Amino acid sequence: MIIDGRAVAAQIRAELHARTARFFENRGRNPSLAVVLIGSDPASELYIRNKIKACAEVGIRSLDVRLPADVSREEAIAAVRRLAADDETDGILVQLPLPPHLDPREILAEIPAEKDVDGFSEKNIGALALGQDGLVACTPLGVMELLKRYHIEPRGKHAVVIGRSNIVGKPMAMLLLNADATVTVCHSRTPDLKEECRRADILIAAAGRAKLVTGDMVKEGAVVIDVGMNRENGTLCGDVDFKEAEKKASFITPVPGGVGPMTVAMLLANVCTAAEKRYK
Repeated sequence: MIIDGRAVAAQIRAELHARTARFFENRGRNPSLAVVLIGSDPASELYIRNKIKACAEVGIRSLDVRLPADVSREEAIAAVRRLAADDETDGILVQLPLPPHLDPREILAEIPAEKDVDGFSEKNIGALALGQDGLVACTPLGVMELLKRYHIEPRGKHAVVIGRSNIVGKPMAMLLLNADATVTVCHSRTPDLKEECRRADILIAAAGRAKLVTGDMVKEGAVVIDVGMNRENGTLCGDVDFKEAEKKASFITPVPGGVGPMTVAMLLANVCTAAEKRYK
């Protein structure tokens, strides 16, 4: 079965529209997200436009904060601190990458954990590692939501995650571990990637290498989740050779249309969660 991320994301957005309406009834305003863009990177500009549009569709008020590429460290920090102190700002997102003269860790550290809707802060990552409540990185959270809505139970399964990034791989592994899966994390130094993947009941590819996972690496009946977003000969493709892997998989996500739409949907969900928690 092909997992339809677009359909699930649309369902989540409909649910979020109801949540924002309830929040407005209780608080007299909509949940709000501040998006900070430093410089004018074309890809970042596109991401920001898409996020602001998605916010409007579900009833989230967005604040578009633009800073010049040559903004000083002090000015960038001050801008984030103002948003952190603003009681009507529920979530803060600083679009990456930043200009070379700014340290992303230093800027992101100014976002309070309760407004960190990207789920990147040390406090939120720590809460996830300890199995505690917190805001979770959007892409791995979206993967878990896909598994849930397709009634795929991680408990007792062997999950293999390819990739160990702080944004996807590591939080993905922790989420699966918290869901009682047995988790193996593979990366560029894993000696026999093919053999590790063949043991996976749930295989999650998040390495950023086009068609890294071939059909002979997929166990019969495995669930295959492709987080990759690559271009090969001008065509968008994932980390999984879809045509080969789908012959063996019981469930598989396509690229595009799989995990991608879930990332923005879970960002919106995190904004609603952050707003609700602040006034609980």
